[in-house]
Amino acid sequence: MTSLRRFSTAARQVSILGRQFETDNLTNVSESVLTRIPRRLHKIPNHPIAIVKARIEAYFHKTNSRYAVLDSMSPAVSVADNFDRLLIAPDHSSRSPSDTYYINKDTVLRCHTSAHQHEVLASKASDTGYLLTADVYRRDEIDLSHYPIFHQMEGIRIFDKKSLLSESASDVFEPLPKGSYKFWHTMCTKVIDSTGLSNTSTNPIQPAHSQSDSEIVGAHLKRSLEGMVWELFGHDKNLQIRWIEAFFPFTSPSWEMEVYYQGKWLEVLGCGVMQQKILDDTGNSDKIGWAFGLGLERIAMVMFGIPDIRLFWSQDPRFLSQFDSHETKPVITFQPYSKYPSCYKDVSFWCPDGFHDNDMFEVVRDVAGDLAEDVAL
Repeated sequence: MTSLRRFSTAARQVSILGRQFETDNLTNVSESVLTRIPRRLHKIPNHPIAIVKARIEAYFHKTNSRYAVLDSMSPAVSVADNFDRLLIAPDHSSRSPSDTYYINKDTVLRCHTSAHQHEVLASKASDTGYLLTADVYRRDEIDLSHYPIFHQMEGIRIFDKKSLLSESASDVFEPLPKGSYKFWHTMCTKVIDSTGLSNTSTNPIQPAHSQSDSEIVGAHLKRSLEGMVWELFGHDKNLQIRWIEAFFPFTSPSWEMEVYYQGKWLEVLGCGVMQQKILDDTGNSDKIGWAFGLGLERIAMVMFGIPDIRLFWSQDPRFLSQFDSHETKPVITFQPYSKYPSCYKDVSFWCPDGFHDNDMFEVVRDVAGDLAEDVAL
């Protein structure tokens, strides 16, 4: 019988990719998560996560070859990089140990690829921007679409404020006579957008930006991402895209994109005009830019018809071999191979003070591993 408890690491140190970290009373990284860190699915050839990553990178390099590609950053990041430097409020729920894996009080397993924004922008890795792919970690529920480790790609495009119009036009717009421009990528799809490029009360332009600069960056962002979706899903003749206003601490104005693909609306990504403070704090006060973040599992599950997020971690050749032909066969549909029926198990216990569902899920993951398909109260 496994006691229900707030999970803590008994060892005084935790090893992550060869680096040792001291533990303390906030440490809650479970063994089941630690053993998966070295896998790095986004770097395995012919893996569906790696296939989606490569297709997105190829699209953006087609629009501008100077995007830096980063995919080997350590998942252990400082609390400051994961939260503070992204302007996430001190009382935000994501900081809770029930939501985030703490290595110790000062270090966490990154919750998002944005945890590297400060480091990469300060390093001036690219004067254009970058595409950063990484495994990210969140204490989450157990079901067919959630896993404590998943993969994100973040894209950032920055422009010199003094040459914003010409820089933005070079990779998204085609120049026309008399100094005007049109979008270079002609798409045979429907775009639904009632959000515009800002809304004073619900999706404001930052005080640090002029309206014209913010709207140029927002238009560049939206047209770039519409083109990306067309590259990924354009084989569906009924493809539609719609934009929805959103809120993120690190962008404003902000939007979410949904895609109507194979008869269903799918939330694909969040994005927006970068908070100028983030650029200023990294020595880029002369720049303005946009950022987006998307989940690679979510796209791969839809693109390939993969019904269970646990399958991405399978090393069964019956799963992996189905994607070997992706270069010659762009549309692949996953074929199920398991013949085992579901087996239900019940467990009863008293909920102690401070009980959180995610703490229970961690115990289940450590005991049952990926055999647990769904856990419900």
